Amino acid sequence: MKAVSMYSAYGWRGKIGLILPSTNTVNEPEFWRLAPEGVTIHTDRVLLLGNATQESYDKMADALAQAAERLATAEVDIVVYGCTSGSIVCPMPELLDSMSAQTNTPACATAGAVIAALNALGVKKVAVGTPYVDFVNESEKQFLEDYGFECTSLHGLRLGETQEERRGIGRVPPQQVYRLARMIDRPDAEAIFISCTNLATLDVIEQIEQDLGKPVITSNQACFWASLRLMGLTDVIEGHGRLLRECLDPITQSDFYLPGTAASK
Repeated sequence: MKAVSMYSAYGWRGKIGLILPSTNTVNEPEFWRLAPEGVTIHTDRVLLLGNATQESYDKMADALAQAAERLATAEVDIVVYGCTSGSIVCPMPELLDSMSAQTNTPACATAGAVIAALNALGVKKVAVGTPYVDFVNESEKQFLEDYGFECTSLHGLRLGETQEERRGIGRVPPQQVYRLARMIDRPDAEAIFISCTNLATLDVIEQIEQDLGKPVITSNQACFWASLRLMGLTDVIEGHGRLLRECLDPITQSDFYLPGTAASK
């Protein structure tokens, strides 16, 4: 046994521990579609009930440590919170610390991955499309501004006023995402950001980039990119945007924190 103590039949390059809201049905399939050989995804869930409120996000945040503790038993190499809005409306440093303490690995949250992706692409002005209700959209705009980005436009589909609407985010067709991207685009926007890990985007990223002539960042694409780079993997992944094709440098967890904060030093 000692000779094979580090062996992993499938995740021999890296194992991603992914924590999702319980209603999310898109993040896992999109991560698996992006996964290069030797990288595997292992998932746990935190319960998401009711409409989109601060309380519902706080309950998920409170459950992260237990989910991460379970994933630690799978010997994951990184732990990821796959929820953009949840890592915006709750303090991201606390989320990262809570997960990392359980797994003794780097931690990633989708909102932080988006920040790192925007910086990697060298853009400061971004058009934002979301499926969210107004209070989440307002929080997202403030979050991006706090990190030094300008929202040239922001439009939300306002899905989340009921439990059924929240689940319905996973039913939005990719073709609607394409039209959302065209609607939010502005001449001064340097990039398009489509937010939410339960929104299917992989099939339209390349088309949006070609038609609008600017990079596209989506929650799952950015989060998977950040997961690879945090593990020191520099794979080029074709067909899903410039981020995965061109931004190959490793990153660190400090790239998710506000500049100048203690956590970023």
